[in-house]
Amino acid sequence: MSAGVVAIAVVPDRRIGTSLWELYEIAIACAVFGNPQPDLADPWYELRLCGEAGPGVFSLRTEYGLEGLVGADTVIVPSVPDAVVEDGEEVPPELVDALRAAAASGARMVSLCTGAFALAAAGLLDGRRATAHWQHTAQLAARHPGVLVDDSVLYTDEGTVLTSAGATAALDLCLHLVRRDLGATVAGQLARRLVVPAHRTGGQAQFIEAPLPPSDGDSLGPVLQWATERLAEPLTVDDLARRARMSPRTFHRRVREAHGTTPLRWLLQQRVARAQTLLESTDLPVELVGERSGLGTSANLRRHFTRTVGVSPSDYRRAFRRSDA
Repeated sequence: MSAGVVAIAVVPDRRIGTSLWELYEIAIACAVFGNPQPDLADPWYELRLCGEAGPGVFSLRTEYGLEGLVGADTVIVPSVPDAVVEDGEEVPPELVDALRAAAASGARMVSLCTGAFALAAAGLLDGRRATAHWQHTAQLAARHPGVLVDDSVLYTDEGTVLTSAGATAALDLCLHLVRRDLGATVAGQLARRLVVPAHRTGGQAQFIEAPLPPSDGDSLGPVLQWATERLAEPLTVDDLARRARMSPRTFHRRVREAHGTTPLRWLLQQRVARAQTLLESTDLPVELVGERSGLGTSANLRRHFTRTVGVSPSDYRRAFRRSDA
């Protein structure tokens, strides 16, 4: 397990100081990385605020200049000033230089919302998949054609470079970073303390403005909860549709509208998440982890787990095994 130093780049609008959006995203990052959680992981992250306070009603006290980004394990860039996005002004060159230096020193680079414009200006998103708030993704793509912009997701993970959509999607990405660094169990417990889901399925496509479909008063919640309590059973999409009293076609459409993914993909995500918890918290052999998570044989578990998580079940267990399990 590892946490490390998280540095947040504070770049206020020179006209109005720190914007509400930037303050909101900085607060999210501070809540996740800046509050020690010794009962979950010790040591926790070390947080740095780097940059300048700026004028205006909202300002922050920073202990480091932008040079403090170099040497951090993770660098987070929240929203850049509105003028950069709306009026096409250049990202401050001092920020661009600092981001390039931090990336060159080996930092993991992260943007929240329109912070992607800063990473793109530094050339760190060229040839990579990235996102931002859906209201700004078209402009990001037009201004930086070398970036593979995806407006359908809550966040992207390209290994050393990660980006999130707008507003609360910043929390999704921050929890994803905790999950990567400290494991699914720690991320899940932290999410409960923050009163949010540990992993929110679907993407921001479900939030893009569109005519509201008529509501029939039904909720997918009960049937999806029923499914998560029976992941070890051989559930099918038809089983879930019958439980929801819908045709398979209607159920498929409703899940995609609500969660931005297919029922089969949703079910797979839940089973992989269950496997993560079992690998972290039990000594069960891989064969039983596959059975109890509903992924079946050990070969099937390894295939789906590695494809989704990025490492094999055995490597994941070695990295995130809880010492008290």
